[in-house]
Amino acid sequence: MRMPAEERLGLDIKRVEQELMAAKQLAVRPAGLTVPQYAALFALSGSPGISAAALARACLVTPQAMTVVLRNLEERGLVERTPHPWHRNVLETRLTDAGRTALDAADQRAVTVEREIAEALTPGERETLRSLLGRCEEAIGRASSRLS
Repeated sequence: MRMPAEERLGLDIKRVEQELMAAKQLAVRPAGLTVPQYAALFALSGSPGISAAALARACLVTPQAMTVVLRNLEERGLVERTPHPWHRNVLETRLTDAGRTALDAADQRAVTVEREIAEALTPGERETLRSLLGRCEEAIGRASSRLS
């Protein structure tokens, strides 16, 4: 049974997500970053020493994608990776001073996008949107379980 395009919310969600990512890319580009790099630096600023696997989960990317992001950030001197003191197979990742500077520059512009979104909605609408998106996420999870 087919579902008409006007009833497919996935198209609306995807369109908004693409517009958000395009706006964020414009925001972080002057700092020399991509959106995935910015996301990694932002997550690292709140969780210094986090592993690459945990960082990938926090940034909603695959571990393989995070490996590439971290390699590029490390080559540019924006992060440093050192062996965990107890688990030698785990590398801890931390921002360098240059990484914090790049993050600060990118975040000053990226926050503009977030503020525009926030200002377009009342506090109650923001709470409702988060709740509705959570319900969408749960519904997608149920659908995925049925398809597996």
